[in-house]
Amino acid sequence: MRQPSRLFLLIGPLLLFLGATYIVPFLGVVEWSVTLPEPGIGQYQAALSDPLVLTVFLRTLRICAAVTVASVAAGYVVTLLWVRGGPGQRLAVELCILIPFWISVLTRAFGWLALLSNKGLINGWLQSLGLLSEPLTLVRNEFGVIVGMTHFLIPFAVFPLASAMRNLDERVLMAARGMGAGRARIFWQVFVPMTRPGILGAGLVVFVFALGFFVTPAILGGGRSVMVAELIYLRIFQSPDWGLGAAISVILMAGVGVLLAALLRQVRQGAAR
Repeated sequence: MRQPSRLFLLIGPLLLFLGATYIVPFLGVVEWSVTLPEPGIGQYQAALSDPLVLTVFLRTLRICAAVTVASVAAGYVVTLLWVRGGPGQRLAVELCILIPFWISVLTRAFGWLALLSNKGLINGWLQSLGLLSEPLTLVRNEFGVIVGMTHFLIPFAVFPLASAMRNLDERVLMAARGMGAGRARIFWQVFVPMTRPGILGAGLVVFVFALGFFVTPAILGGGRSVMVAELIYLRIFQSPDWGLGAAISVILMAGVGVLLAALLRQVRQGAAR
C-alpha cells in the first residue's frame, strides 16, 4: 500500500468526524442566515447596520485586544521563568500552567466573582484595612470580564512563547554579552526581537480564543458587558431571531477564519526563517 493511501486511512476517519460535527452544523447556520425569516441577505445588512450589534462588536474587539495584551505580557514573564529559570522555578511554573487546565471555566468565573464582587474578598480586605469606605465596582463591567478572561488565556499564550524562546540561538546572546551589552539591553534589543514570532503567534491564538468567550463575560459582565457570543445566544434562544443570530455567527466565523489564516502564515514564515 502506498504512503498517501496509508495516510488517508489514518486521517480519513478524523476528517469525517470533524466534517460531521463542525462543518455540517455550520452549513446549517449559514442556511438560516439567508433563509430566516425570508430568503436574502437582509440579516447581514441588519447585522452590519444595527447600532446595538455594532456596539457589541466594538466592545468585543476592545475587550479581546485588552485581554490579548494582558495575557501575552503575563505569559511572557511566566514563559521566561519556565524556560530560563532554575529547577524549582520551572516546577512551580509548570504547576501554575497545568493546574488551570484541570479547573472548569465555570468554576474559575465564579471564583473571580467571589473575589471581585462588592461583598467579595478583595473589597472586604480593603475595607477592613481602612483603605476603602465604599466597595470598588470590580465586576459587572469590562474590568471583571478582562480579568477573568486573561486568567483563563495566559496558559494558551505560554506555549507559542515557549517554542520561540527554546529555539533561540544562544550564540547571539553570548555575542551580545561579549560586546559588553548589559542584561537589560540584551533583553530588550536582542532577546525580545528574536522571540517576536512567538509573541505574534501567542497574540493571535489568545485573540481568536477570546472572540468566542461566553461563560466568563456572562458571569463577570452581569449582562452589562455583552460580547458577541452572548449576543448570539440571546438572539437565538431568547428573542428569538434565528436569522440575525445566524448572520452574526457567520460574520464572527469569517473573522476567526481570517485570523487563523494570518496565524498559519506567521507559522510558515517562522518555519522558513
